[in-house]
Amino acid sequence: MENNNDIGVILLNLGGPEKLEDVEPFLFNLFSDRKIIRLGPRFMQKFIARRIARKRAPISRESYRLIGGGSPLAKTTMAQGTALEKMLADSGNFRVDMAMRYWPPHAGETLAKMAAAGVRRLVGLTLYPHYSIATTGSSVDDLREAAARNAHQFELALVEAWPDQPAYIGCLAKNIKAGLQKFGADPVELVYSAHSLPKKFIDEGDPYLDHMARTIRAVEAATGVKGHLCFQSRSGPVEWLAPSTPEMMEELAAGGAKNLLLVPISFVSDHVETLYEIDIQYRQLAEGMGLRLERVESLNVQEDFIRGLRELVLDACRQKGWVLGG
Repeated sequence: MENNNDIGVILLNLGGPEKLEDVEPFLFNLFSDRKIIRLGPRFMQKFIARRIARKRAPISRESYRLIGGGSPLAKTTMAQGTALEKMLADSGNFRVDMAMRYWPPHAGETLAKMAAAGVRRLVGLTLYPHYSIATTGSSVDDLREAAARNAHQFELALVEAWPDQPAYIGCLAKNIKAGLQKFGADPVELVYSAHSLPKKFIDEGDPYLDHMARTIRAVEAATGVKGHLCFQSRSGPVEWLAPSTPEMMEELAAGGAKNLLLVPISFVSDHVETLYEIDIQYRQLAEGMGLRLERVESLNVQEDFIRGLRELVLDACRQKGWVLGG
């Protein structure tokens, strides 16, 4: 029986290995996605993906071991969903769940739960503020394909990018101001570190960099502080967006900088890129360069950030005529 008053919300995210033994199969799932990386002819994709996953797993496992033995992304996304459902309660009957791209719960599992509950209207909400085919694009395609396989008839609304959503910008600005206060009156260089992307994606029209620029413009208008954009998490022998975060750190140190405040601009939740790559790896690099590096707090379940997600959901529902007002 359909619950015509119920609206499902599915938070879309990457996923991550929750235990050390999950690392290799997670990497295999990631490198098997031909939409973001083509490994030889189609029939060889999974074979090559398995070899890459096996080779990279030991180093990746060590990264996860150092942050507690697994990714906190699923737990954080679940907490975001719980907070969002509570905040939406005064605007209708909302059920909030999540779908991870490369680790359970997958889109098919989450849609099966929604179908079993009789939910027909769904909002797919990406937790990547900046659209890229490698992130939101792949997750949305996966959600659509899973919906097409399900016998239940879903009506789908999608929120695929929100680079200058006011509450999101407000949270970033507030966290940057708090981070700057750690340095007192000392001069600080503000560094925006985004997840890197193969340059060919931008050349082919991916809006990721344009969306990043919109976020930074809005944040700098709110803080009055200018920053430097760079890119982390490169992997593989292709041309990546530049400069890398370590390259930017070297350049600033060579110019006489002593203090860096690093903003993980493309991430809204703590995971291996913030907890290991920035907090451990880049901090050690900074010490070797004579730099003090501090990181801006991630958004995670900050109330104003969840309020921004609520507005994104309600805007999508208003456009479909599912809800009126706020």
